[in-house]
Amino acid sequence: MAGQGRAVTPRAHRGQAWAARAALVAALAALALPLVEGGVGGVMLLVAGFAGLAVTVAALWWTLSRRGVVRMAAATLALLVPCVVLTLFARANLLWVVAVSGLLWSAAVWSGRYALRTTGLRSARVKEYRTPPPRRPFVLLNPRSGGGKVERFALREKAERLGARVVVLDAEAEQDVVALARAAVADGADLLGVGGGDGTQALVAAVAAEHGLPFLVIAAGTRNHFAMDLGLDRDDPAACLDALTDGVEVRVDLCFAGDRPFVNNASFGVYGTVVQSPGYRDDKVGTALNLLPELLTRQRGPRLTARIGRTTVTDPQAVLVSNNPYRMDDPFGFGRRARLDSGRLGVVAVKVDSAVGAAELLLDPRALGTTTSHEVVVDADVAELEAGVDGEAVLLPTPVRCRVERRVLRVRVPRERPGVPDPPPRLDWRRLRKLAAAMGRTAVPARSRAERERTPPRS
Repeated sequence: MAGQGRAVTPRAHRGQAWAARAALVAALAALALPLVEGGVGGVMLLVAGFAGLAVTVAALWWTLSRRGVVRMAAATLALLVPCVVLTLFARANLLWVVAVSGLLWSAAVWSGRYALRTTGLRSARVKEYRTPPPRRPFVLLNPRSGGGKVERFALREKAERLGARVVVLDAEAEQDVVALARAAVADGADLLGVGGGDGTQALVAAVAAEHGLPFLVIAAGTRNHFAMDLGLDRDDPAACLDALTDGVEVRVDLCFAGDRPFVNNASFGVYGTVVQSPGYRDDKVGTALNLLPELLTRQRGPRLTARIGRTTVTDPQAVLVSNNPYRMDDPFGFGRRARLDSGRLGVVAVKVDSAVGAAELLLDPRALGTTTSHEVVVDADVAELEAGVDGEAVLLPTPVRCRVERRVLRVRVPRERPGVPDPPPRLDWRRLRKLAAAMGRTAVPARSRAERERTPPRS
């Protein structure tokens, strides 16, 4: 009601205050322990440790971007430096200090985020729509995806028991999944579902969006990033089929790179070239190591230009355009998206010209930065640009216009599902200090504005 303040329980205030205090104490202890226990020598060893980490990361850059003797020397350096640093700490009897300091710092981060999470706003939830179950669902299953999950989880049998018409793709031959989906629509299907990789999901999702039909995601692929960000159970693909009888709909964005739909991302530059290699599927690491030296040093591959709204990025080694931006501020949530319905593309453009630049990016991935835009145009000095679209190798005519169609995809998901965890709040030490001091003094429920106005000021 208007004019009334929101009552806050003393327990909530005390919990937040004590969590903030614990975070500050643990952080100070983590910083002070090396100085107290090791003195100036301990601090110097910590400085040496950070320097060794930077050298190791730089050596990894040289390992990836060079060949022959230089690559071997850099790889040796990347292995040797951490061993030397650990030996120095062990000889000074300070390894336990590093371990305890790390634990204290972890406790500080956890407590600080707990305190800030309880005071911050929760992330926006995707709105759910209750709709009747489909009467003529159609499901495509790829038996090759996910190492045979279709057979292992008996997806065909369960889908058919729930009333779906199921087509299992030929494991030995390539089939046009778009044509199969369109034929199903013409035959009266009122839902399209796919059990397979994200690339196949995107192709059929575009058909579903075109005809305004609900789309069913079955997490039968290898990584299932789209299913993860929808909050589905990736450990049990069969649970996704519960949406056929006990489901709700969510409306999410669908993106396009040229005419190619994608539900996760489209990658240009280094990754787009690597996935085109014939040997990539059989030997991903070996193929990448063979191609990266020329790609990272721009001796091979297209020269890219990315126009992101009014911003132009020239000559990046890689450009990643995602369906909604990825989280970059949390190592445990790295590679996830907080939402899928913002109507914006996430864009990461990587431009690294030295080992120092590589060290900066690898030590702090947030330095990559994520920009957003409704449209991204990727141009190149070639007529056709190699790209990885939801993990699939494709060739797209340049310039490639990436766009987002907001909330055009009706995804039917189980009513009961794991869900998407809230992203942790950014660790703000200044705010933690205020919480530790101010909130500890609040031991009674907050008064309403009217009550405060009735109280005479102190003389």
